[in-house]
Amino acid sequence: MARFEGSCHCGRVAYEVEADLDRTVVCNCSWCQRRGSILTFAPATAFTLKKGEEALTEYRFHTQKIQHLFCATCGIESFARGAMPDGTATVAVNVRCLAGVEPTELTPTVFDGRSR
Repeated sequence: MARFEGSCHCGRVAYEVEADLDRTVVCNCSWCQRRGSILTFAPATAFTLKKGEEALTEYRFHTQKIQHLFCATCGIESFARGAMPDGTATVAVNVRCLAGVEPTELTPTVFDGRSR
């Protein structure tokens, strides 16, 4: 686990997260495939939104359980809020939005969200 700073493109939304980048995921569901994100998941307690709550716009689809949150200015979804199957509040972080992280150095696991 390491601490990272992340943000949207314009910087209006910024956060810190403690996450494990050895456990990243790419998903082929209709949403993730179009976005091209690489995700890591962290307990909500390991995530701190530093600024931009008022700038977030929400989108939900399919089961309506995940809050896909976007910066209203630049449109980037740098994180989403949801829950693990056991109900634990979780944040899905788009690793491509973390400062100092080189996505080509990661080896994400493929998750077949399309079949769900």
